[in-house]
Amino acid sequence: MGAPVAAAAALANTKTGRRIVTGALLFVVLTAGLLLTPLIAIPFAVAGQSAAHEITKRPAVITNGSWGYPLAGDYSKGRGFGYNPVVGCSYCSTNHKGYDMAQACGATIFASGPGLVITAGSYYGWGNTVRIDHGDGLVTLYGHMQWNSIRVSVGDAVAAGAPLGAEGNTGRSFGCHLHFEVQRHDVPIDPQPFMAALGLPLK
Repeated sequence: MGAPVAAAAALANTKTGRRIVTGALLFVVLTAGLLLTPLIAIPFAVAGQSAAHEITKRPAVITNGSWGYPLAGDYSKGRGFGYNPVVGCSYCSTNHKGYDMAQACGATIFASGPGLVITAGSYYGWGNTVRIDHGDGLVTLYGHMQWNSIRVSVGDAVAAGAPLGAEGNTGRSFGCHLHFEVQRHDVPIDPQPFMAALGLPLK
C-alpha cells in the first residue's frame, strides 16, 4: 500500500478524519443537488405553463352589452321552441317551451343576463335548475344541470357570464344538454327571436 493511501486510511480511523470525510460527502451531495434542481424543476415549469395555456385557450362567453350566451363557444342545437316531439321519449313534451343546446356533460352554463337568482335547485321536470329574474316580468331558466353543480344561491345578484352550474341530464331529460327558456310574465316565449333582438342570434 502506498504512503498516500496508508495516510488516508489512518486519517479515516480518527475522529477528525471521519469529520473531514463526512463534510466532503455532504459538500458533494449539496453541490449535486444544486446542479440537478434546475433539471428537475424545468419539466414542472413547462407543464405549468402548458396548463395555463390550456386555460387561456378556453372560449370566453360572448356578450353584447349586458347580455350574453348561456354557453361559451360552439354548441349543438337540440330541440327548438314549439312542436318538437322526441322519438323514443314518452315523457318528453311535444310542445317544447325552450331551446336545447349542448356541448358535453359537465360543460359550464352561464347567466345570459343580469338579474336576481330566484331558483337554485330541483325544479319540477327541469331537474336541477337555476332561474333568474331580470325584472319587468322577464325570467330565464337553465334546466337539467348536474346535481351538486350549482354555483349560485337564491337571492344572488348575477351578471351575464356568471357561472351557474354544469350541463347535465337531470329531470325529464333525454341526454346531457341545457334547456334554455325565456319567460315573460310567466309565459314561455321563443328564445331565438328574443336573443336575436339582443344581437345574440342562436343557431
